Amino acid sequence: MRIGFGVDVHQLADTHELFIGGKKIESDLGAVGHSDADVLIHAICDALLGALNLRDIGFHFSDQDPQYKGIDSKILLKNVYDLIFSKGYSVVNIDSTVILEKPKLNPHIPEMQSIIAAILNVDEDVISIKATTHEKVDSFGERKAVKAYAVCLLSKNA
Repeated sequence: MRIGFGVDVHQLADTHELFIGGKKIESDLGAVGHSDADVLIHAICDALLGALNLRDIGFHFSDQDPQYKGIDSKILLKNVYDLIFSKGYSVVNIDSTVILEKPKLNPHIPEMQSIIAAILNVDEDVISIKATTHEKVDSFGERKAVKAYAVCLLSKNA
């Protein structure tokens, strides 16, 4: 068994779209990044990579590499899953939290769980996604940024 932890932050701007958990969320602000800036998927990727001491998402998918410009983060998660699987591991569970003042994410969580579970080849109840705000405090509460945390448990395949 291996445990991993990931965190990701992206600035918010009115010139970008908002993708979280592989889903486009209607919002007046979107996340800024080299890829589609899906903060939740990036945190999950880092947790999975960290569990096996495989560095981080930036090491595998550099923001200096033009092939990743605007890339759908679901593709990155699939590549990370393939790497984890090739090392002989599978996902036991993921627990994650997204910090975003608005829009509210709770209505979107079941679809996000379904998207992520399908990529990781697990049941939806293995993927825990929680959403919270920062109660209008600091850059997250002032809608200047979005943050996600993720932990994962991996097991060695038999």
